[in-house]
Amino acid sequence: MHEVMEGHEEHGGPGTLPVAVTMSILAVLVAMATLMGHRAGTEEILLQAQASDQWAFYQAKNIRAHEMQSVADILGSLAPADKEKAESLREKYVKQGERYEKEKDEISDKAKELESERERLAKREDRFDAAEVILEIALIICSLTLLTTKKFFWYSGMFIGVVGLVVGLSGFLVR
Repeated sequence: MHEVMEGHEEHGGPGTLPVAVTMSILAVLVAMATLMGHRAGTEEILLQAQASDQWAFYQAKNIRAHEMQSVADILGSLAPADKEKAESLREKYVKQGERYEKEKDEISDKAKELESERERLAKREDRFDAAEVILEIALIICSLTLLTTKKFFWYSGMFIGVVGLVVGLSGFLVR
């Protein structure tokens, strides 16, 4: 029992080709949005790992700075036999502590920079994911044209597809 749809032959007719091409284009756009979303997500994870490493390095420098300050404080409070040598050692530990404090601040700045970049990539990933969903919806709506032969679904699918494309392209503009 084969029925012929309005203006369509059983295996496609003149109205089927433009819809099929539109669906193919939407499918490619979905794949691209998916790829870009995955790439942004992977970069986001890598940046989070790098930021965590920086914060661990910061903590190590902080511990070292406190150790140096503690040793300097102990040397300053003792009454050693060789005061000159003890004072020399104390100054050495104070300088090392100050160096660690300075390095700690630089590490903190680097970690904050990595976190900021990670947040930017998270926003970019969100845009690509949103584009993927919108484009998939457009693809589904467009496919309803083949089932119903109503051009309204084709036009709606194309319109929603353009919205999805704009959302996807906006992912490249996130700063």
